[in-house]
Amino acid sequence: MSKIKPLRIGELEFFPPIIQGGMGVRVSKSGLASAVANTGCVGTISSVGLGDFENVPDKECVSANNAALRNEIARTRAFTDRPFAVNIMGVLTNYPDLVKICVEEKVAIIISGASLPLDLPKYDPEKIVKLIPIVSSARALSIIIKKWQKNYNRVPDGVIIEGPLAGGHLGYSLEELNNLDPDSLFTIFTDVKKYLADSSINIPVIVAGGIFDGREAARFLRAGADGVQMATRFVCTDECDAHINFKMKYIKAEKEDITIINSPVGLPGRVIMNPFVRRVMAGERVPFQCHYQCLKTCDPARSPYCIAKVLADAASGNFEKAFAFAGQNAYRCKEIIPVKKLVSILVDEMNESI
Repeated sequence: MSKIKPLRIGELEFFPPIIQGGMGVRVSKSGLASAVANTGCVGTISSVGLGDFENVPDKECVSANNAALRNEIARTRAFTDRPFAVNIMGVLTNYPDLVKICVEEKVAIIISGASLPLDLPKYDPEKIVKLIPIVSSARALSIIIKKWQKNYNRVPDGVIIEGPLAGGHLGYSLEELNNLDPDSLFTIFTDVKKYLADSSINIPVIVAGGIFDGREAARFLRAGADGVQMATRFVCTDECDAHINFKMKYIKAEKEDITIINSPVGLPGRVIMNPFVRRVMAGERVPFQCHYQCLKTCDPARSPYCIAKVLADAASGNFEKAFAFAGQNAYRCKEIIPVKKLVSILVDEMNESI
């Protein structure tokens, strides 16, 4: 008999209590999301850059991405009857469109990070979708909750706390990352739990950022977390939507290959070192013509390369001018296995530890 409790988000129940983190561009689409959902966990589509933005006229880029999200939602439903999530970055210029699509399609959960989603509830006045922000501090959560309560008479349906060991764009400064407290995620988790208790707000707390195996997940579950989010670990699965070349970057990575770069969009990013990373860190520029400013924080005139194009090429397996985003523990991935097997391993490890 399992010692693990299910993750409950409103009337929804997920067991094991694992959310597969959203990974863009095109790394976690319908293939991965449906496979994860079929195990009982929360599968997640990443909404960023789903459309063929590289090859359509400028005026069609937004509509192409919007249509691609609807398509991925439909494809996910074709392979699972379980609820799943869509991750929508708050810094996307078509953020309102993507949220509205999820509400119209009655997606179970919207997960939103990369900025404080202060107005997210206004797109879902009927409370059709569960809304879960990603935060990196108790203060950030308190700002969101106060704004949602005041303007929308609503609190989040859950919260994901993301620590500094996560992959991709990070909600921390370079100084914070360079002076990293190895146990900072637990500290943030403790602060968030205290804030919620003091505020008499009862919502599920999910912990993310650097959690690689069931033993690490169990530590937070024992301490009172309702679930964990894991992204990096799901890259090296058969069903992950990225090209095999992308997955092999994880398999071949060494610990010293995981590094932090200054992304063109003004955020630090954690990547796997390769020749292209070395060239851009040395100042190389890759000229490009911006089809549309997909991220609010990007200045195409000053960016040394197009981060969307780089990530799209990486997901397609072309690393000549690209790199792979990855969590700090990506180097610990040693094999590519089915999602079902991975989840079984994680559950066994959690039960042993709990």
